Amino acid sequence: MRYFQPLTFLLILAALSAGVFSPGNLIAGGGRGSLALPKMVFAGVPLKMRADSAWSGAALKVVDGDGETVIDTVIDEQGMATLGFGGFGNYVIHLSRDGRKMVQTVRVWPGWFTILPPLLAILLALAFRQVLPALFFGIWMGVTIIQGLNPWTGITRLIDTYLVRAMTDPDHVRIIIFSMTLGGMVGLITRSGGAAGLVEALSRLAVSRKMSQFSTWLIGLLIFFDDYSNTLMVGNTMRPFTDKMKVSREKLSFIVDSTAAPVTSVALISTWIGYELALLSAAIDGLGLDQSAYWMFLKALPFNFYSWACLLFVLIIIISGRDYGPMLKAETRALTTGRLMAPGAQPLLDEEMQRLEPPTHAPHRWYNALAPIGVMSLVLVTGLYRSGQSAVAASGADPTLYNIVGSADPFQVLIWAAFAGVFSSLVLIFIQRLLSVREAMDAFLVGFKSLILAMVILTLARVIQIVCTELETATYLLTITRRILSPGMLPAITFVLAAFTSFSTGTSWGTMAILTPLIIPLAYHLPLDAGLGAAAVELTMLGTVGAILSGSVFGDHCSPISDTTIMSSMSSGSDHVDHVRTQLPYSLTVGAVAVLLGYVPAGLGLLNPWIANLVVVAALLLVVRFLGRKAPFPIR
Repeated sequence: MRYFQPLTFLLILAALSAGVFSPGNLIAGGGRGSLALPKMVFAGVPLKMRADSAWSGAALKVVDGDGETVIDTVIDEQGMATLGFGGFGNYVIHLSRDGRKMVQTVRVWPGWFTILPPLLAILLALAFRQVLPALFFGIWMGVTIIQGLNPWTGITRLIDTYLVRAMTDPDHVRIIIFSMTLGGMVGLITRSGGAAGLVEALSRLAVSRKMSQFSTWLIGLLIFFDDYSNTLMVGNTMRPFTDKMKVSREKLSFIVDSTAAPVTSVALISTWIGYELALLSAAIDGLGLDQSAYWMFLKALPFNFYSWACLLFVLIIIISGRDYGPMLKAETRALTTGRLMAPGAQPLLDEEMQRLEPPTHAPHRWYNALAPIGVMSLVLVTGLYRSGQSAVAASGADPTLYNIVGSADPFQVLIWAAFAGVFSSLVLIFIQRLLSVREAMDAFLVGFKSLILAMVILTLARVIQIVCTELETATYLLTITRRILSPGMLPAITFVLAAFTSFSTGTSWGTMAILTPLIIPLAYHLPLDAGLGAAAVELTMLGTVGAILSGSVFGDHCSPISDTTIMSSMSSGSDHVDHVRTQLPYSLTVGAVAVLLGYVPAGLGLLNPWIANLVVVAALLLVVRFLGRKAPFPIR
């Protein structure tokens, strides 16, 4: 039954496309000559029309179906004219010059057709909780529209043109190389015992109930390079220590889950950074802006209100020793009865986790994890400076740090850093004889292959960005929202939309892939259309970028079908439903405060984002102080 519904949708779409929306209904010409028009023209999207140079300076009139003139202009010297249609239907274009005339009819389709591709992707992702088919069908719909509503041409052009264009984009290829190489490095340091050694070294701090929780939080921050590695290593390693201190499994899984994705999403080096930069770079290129995606990511970090607040909220809960809601009941149960899980709980354990363990003969040395990460960080910082310095010198710009970082080629430098991390990890492994060559290669390939799904999503996201650019989706959205949306409220609205999408689909990466090409162009054009200056444009864009990234993490935290939420339950040995039930009030608290005291005032320009972050944290301190109680607490 689960496969019947998508198939039914596919058949209906094909029937509609082949019948009702046949290409023969599009355009009918009249008079002498013809105009260069796109296959599809949409209401609310400017039509860039080209005529033969002989028509330069010709009078141009557009008459609607009622015979009224709606446009009266002239063709410029290059034979170009930009027309805007307020409604859909049949329009007649009249050209006249020196006694010569030309008449052509154009079919204008409803403007909402331009938002069908991303909208379809969102709806299918919500309905079936599968991002890959959702993105594919959204792209197919978009290419079908571009090709004059021909579904068969749409599927062939999707495969042989748009997919190839995305896969041959140099920056996209470099991001794939970086991300998968970094995944290989994660496999190496895990298999060699370096990650386990790092965790074990820090676990010595777990000498009390509070310190065991603090150690879990601290290790979660230090394993910042990958959220999957974070959840798997931290939960499995710290579970014996927290069990000894009577920390409930629900509390352990909350700490693990709430430090994994938030810290990885804001880390300067992680498996997320390449993905995030690829999405931002495509959006920036689509707008024709001369701006570095890496520099925009850095400037948007203060607007990641939920991620920062979530990390600090966990620390507040730990230090204060206070809890509320279902978590307070769980902690009281663990302290008073010694039962780390609720009666009838079914711990979600993953037998496959044993594959991540290093061989028995490999010692757990913390520096085998920190050294490759340190080398990678050094290469990244040095490479960004050298790359930017060369670009600034070539352009003759002022060699300030802002210009140097902004002019650097981050995609090139990230590849350098990833390979430097891999090489340094291999050197340590072979010098200490921790793994054989075959074992090392197997570990590298396991980490390498772990990101294949993410790279497929990234590629489809790049394709849907190309499609949305050609359909001028952002232009249409701007047209219909300019009187509704306020630039200052866009970051807050974006956060809520990203959270809802991520919660329903269980994937933060898929949410970013769907929303970035849709919202970033809107964030750029909306303040410009309102007559605001460059500072307001930058504020809206940075706030929106932060809202997409942060909202995706928030929804992912709340979702019971999220992969990291499930993995947190598995690595912590917690009942999955209990983990979601106890974490949800905490995530909702942080999310609500982040919107009301972070995105709203910062987006409106009332507060500097750093000050807004402090306000958010202060509010969370008050929430925990007045709502929280110290366990054991009498529970009715």
